[in-house]
Amino acid sequence: MTALEHPARRADEPGRPPERIPFPVVDEVARHCLQEEEPETVHIEVHLPGVPEPARLKAAFGQALRRHPRILMREARGPWYRRRYEWELTDGPDVEVVTYPAAERDALKRARERSLTEAPPLTSSPPIRLEVVTPDADTTVRDTAEKSGAVLFLTINHTALDGPACLRVLATAAELYGGRDNSPAAAPVRAAAAAADQQKEEQPDAPSSPWAPPARVAHGTPAPSPGNGMLVAELPVPKRPKGSAFTVNDQLMVATALMITHWNREHGEKPRPLRITMPVDDRPRDETMPIGNGTRLVEVPFSADELNGKEWTPAEIRALLTRTSGRTRALKSLARPQLGHGAALLTAPVVPVGLRAAVTRGLRRAAAPWTSTTLLSNIGRVPYALDFGDAGRAHAVWFSAPARMPRGLTVTTASTAGRLHLALRWSRTLLSHGDGAHLRDLFEHYSHATEETASR
Repeated sequence: MTALEHPARRADEPGRPPERIPFPVVDEVARHCLQEEEPETVHIEVHLPGVPEPARLKAAFGQALRRHPRILMREARGPWYRRRYEWELTDGPDVEVVTYPAAERDALKRARERSLTEAPPLTSSPPIRLEVVTPDADTTVRDTAEKSGAVLFLTINHTALDGPACLRVLATAAELYGGRDNSPAAAPVRAAAAAADQQKEEQPDAPSSPWAPPARVAHGTPAPSPGNGMLVAELPVPKRPKGSAFTVNDQLMVATALMITHWNREHGEKPRPLRITMPVDDRPRDETMPIGNGTRLVEVPFSADELNGKEWTPAEIRALLTRTSGRTRALKSLARPQLGHGAALLTAPVVPVGLRAAVTRGLRRAAAPWTSTTLLSNIGRVPYALDFGDAGRAHAVWFSAPARMPRGLTVTTASTAGRLHLALRWSRTLLSHGDGAHLRDLFEHYSHATEETASR
């Protein structure tokens, strides 16, 4: 049984010390590599037509935390020579989790900045916070999605938890607040006939050696200060031609690959293979969902030849989509540890954690040239209604994932109410806001191009 699946038991006797559980591999590696300049946060942004009543929302969210007790944890103290980090389970929150910041000009911008720069501390339970932001009515906003009654900003310390797990907790809170069913919708299933056709396609071998360093995202105009920048956009969900074996996720993968190829070509970079990290989450979405960092990471490869020197006709894009579909299907079916076998060996508790931390950081720096080009995290269709009763149902949900160097750029997508919600997040040592806007335009262009594939 992994630590992620460890049952959260409570002490029955007064004075009994809180239960402790060891850090899973993903948590420990993240803990070793923390940096103050670029906090490892996940941000979730939920737009509602109304404003939840403070006392009711705080009560509902507090009850939701207790329904998912694995989220009520903090890093336990220990001597320098300890051989593992441990989570200490608590009976309740150590801090006020839900807050209502005062309305101010540029409230959404400031809340987004906080979500990127101020990670909830690991030493307080739970390592998350929920801000209910009400944009100032005098503030001019161009995006109609930002003209909400309230925006829920959930900021997560990624060392402890991931976005899908915390979205599950938020869905429970919505159900408790609004009294309406927030059960997850069934995931879409690829048609059997399309899958059979896919198997008939001739699938090439891996397009490049895993030992070849992949392309890096070319430097744009770096900002003068460190940290992450972010841009969110609302786009149409790319339409999938009827009977296609590839999925919307494959379309987004291809759009990401072509976006970076185009960007690098504009900045004079030589063609090199790309590798795009893709989180895979096999957990159930109902209330039994294990809470923690539960995704495993796979890398989708693209050769330099298949991305460069092409005129992207519908037929060429369809061929690329078909190849990409075969790769993602094969990678999703692989049974492997979350970060691979090497990480499990690296975190074996045979020496003190301080020594393992130094080794992990050194290996991370040494392996930087082989780190994947970027990360595409496609949440897919948000499976919960997120219906907050009198405050209404969510009509837009954005996620963003950390974007530390050497990748320096992450792409996160989710769909709600038939719209695609895209978040581009970057290291400010690599790109500026203007660069992010250009990348957004490229992504939108290539996302639309995947709709125009020629039928066979």
